[in-house]
Amino acid sequence: MSSSDITESVTESTADISPPSYRPAMAWVITGMLVIFIAINWADKALFGLIAQPVAEELGLSSTQVGMIGSAFFFLFSITGLTVGFIADRVKVKWVLFTLAALWSVAQLPVLVSASVATLLFNRIALGAAEGPASAMANVGAFQWFPKEKRALPSAWLTSGGSIAKILVAPLLVLLIAAYGWRSAFLTLAALGLVWCVAWLLISKEGPYATRNHLPVGYEAAPDSAPAHRVPFRTIASSGTFIGASIGAFAMYAMTSVVLTWLPSYFEVGLGYSRVQSGAMFGLPSIFSMVAMIAVSWFTDRQLARGATSRGMRALVAAGALSVGGLLLAALPLVGGQLWPVVLLSCGYGTVAVSIPLLFASISQIAPVTQQAGALGVFVAFYSVAGLVAPALTGMIVDSAETPGAGYALAFQIIGIAAMIAGLAVAFLMHPERDAARIAPMPARH
Repeated sequence: MSSSDITESVTESTADISPPSYRPAMAWVITGMLVIFIAINWADKALFGLIAQPVAEELGLSSTQVGMIGSAFFFLFSITGLTVGFIADRVKVKWVLFTLAALWSVAQLPVLVSASVATLLFNRIALGAAEGPASAMANVGAFQWFPKEKRALPSAWLTSGGSIAKILVAPLLVLLIAAYGWRSAFLTLAALGLVWCVAWLLISKEGPYATRNHLPVGYEAAPDSAPAHRVPFRTIASSGTFIGASIGAFAMYAMTSVVLTWLPSYFEVGLGYSRVQSGAMFGLPSIFSMVAMIAVSWFTDRQLARGATSRGMRALVAAGALSVGGLLLAALPLVGGQLWPVVLLSCGYGTVAVSIPLLFASISQIAPVTQQAGALGVFVAFYSVAGLVAPALTGMIVDSAETPGAGYALAFQIIGIAAMIAGLAVAFLMHPERDAARIAPMPARH
């Protein structure tokens, strides 16, 4: 076949392929389903924090033992997050998300048969294994429906699914636990997960910005529908943006995992609130974080659409959020009473949390479209290691402190200092435009 015949064949094969079209209505329907997915996911994660004190009393556990059970959630979290991320590069994310939700719903059931330290450990490990890839895969599912410059806002909403769980679902679980015992919450969350699975099968589909491997090599329809371009993964992982984002997210997730496991206990044992008050207050830091994440992500996406750089709108804004939020957490031991620690913790948590959707969007920007699931999977696998360490370390600090309140305050101070250091790393290392151009230069259209 002559070169002219090849050119003609490629021209004919691309003539009927139109660039992907942004469909905002369907994009936000899918995003809404994924927000519910994340909310159920985070309600599962938060449940142990809500039952930590009644379980400790029923089973005679120390704070160190409670912390170890809390950390067990992350035993396989990173491994499955890493593995499923690479699998999702080759399997439709619709089926990945369905499988994850079904598995974590089933993982709730053994506790209903026998409540013991062994079954609680099994529950937390199995739940963590099923939920490890959830955040990355939800972002992949949403990013299929949005061009790259519009991805921080949907990622913020997905991250806010955790806030919704703590603001709306957690108080309902507290009432359920008070009325019917802590086992009833496990059954409720299992049922919610299965209902979501049915709805997802009826609604979900692949988005216009999903990987389109059927395009001929060299055809450039649009930045998000580029040909099946792949690079050695070490090229992505060794970039300043990937390294900086991973450090920033690691500090953020250390804070998140401690809040999930210990916040109601801190309010009850450390600050003197009642058990019902502590459970109801669990969502207070998340109210601030949800408002801040959505507002900042909306603003940064808007500025990017107007020509601002990702370096300024994502990297430096994330670095500032980590630094300011970390400073507020580091100051926690310096304030007294019941009210001000809650205010400082809520503001510090909410400010640090602003960074995570910006970091997700930055990873999405530098990774080739065919490797986004794998890149986000590795990203989540790395930073979630913080969840394996931080809750257990907090339990040890509380057991060794003069008072539980002093122990909790010291743990949050350590996390705050770590967040400030991570903010500096993000500011110095992350440069999404530079790294995107180096990793996956866009081929010209023929």
